[in-house]
Amino acid sequence: MTGTKRRHPVPDRARRRAIRALAAQLGVAYSVAARLLANEHRQLLFAEREQRGFHSRVRDTRDAVDLPLGRAAHLTARFPRLLTPAGVLYSGPGRQTVLAMLYTTVLHESPSSRPAAEELSWVAELGEEAAVDITCSALDRAARLLLDDDSWHLWTRIDAALTAGSHNQDRRVRDVAITLGRELRTVSLRGSLPGARQTLDALLVEPYEGHAPGARLRGATVIGVRWQQSGPPTAYETRTTAPKAEPLGV
Repeated sequence: MTGTKRRHPVPDRARRRAIRALAAQLGVAYSVAARLLANEHRQLLFAEREQRGFHSRVRDTRDAVDLPLGRAAHLTARFPRLLTPAGVLYSGPGRQTVLAMLYTTVLHESPSSRPAAEELSWVAELGEEAAVDITCSALDRAARLLLDDDSWHLWTRIDAALTAGSHNQDRRVRDVAITLGRELRTVSLRGSLPGARQTLDALLVEPYEGHAPGARLRGATVIGVRWQQSGPPTAYETRTTAPKAEPLGV
């Protein structure tokens, strides 16, 4: 019996050639070159965001105030996946879904945490992410603090919020809850919790000019930030090398 060897898609082969060429040029390992190329792409995404025109920024800030789905999508795009010496950060295929579930849970448990609709609408038209972040800061922190709960209790709270939302009289709330509830029951999301946590850490640390996940601190990489109910970060979680099961390059 004969068979043909399956070839990688052309874009993948081209990417691997580029990584090998960079590794040879710099005299570094393949995994290091892969990380450099990936992070170069991340910096390009940041640069493109900085060069957005006013109307493009307004579209983004309109998404950012659209709770819970729009803000979850906005933050996922704003903080892309990052390869570091300590492993892959801001990752997980379900990161956006987890963020949406966290916001849904906060809004269910503390309805008063939702900024007034008029305030959200007004701040969105400014086209300034920082202004939206200030308006949503209490909500963002509450979503982040949910992740300090133990895993079993966290998923129980999320399930309760989605179940309640699926019976809400507001059709939009009901549709969101049903959609997220389906995801909760059919997709494994546990692996996306660290990425969601790092996304919210990076968001919350900006006003304090602190160290976001991925930053280097005393020879190690920041992988998490610890918070209290209010105020600046209380501590940083760091790691020097990637977990053995987690590859640095692909």
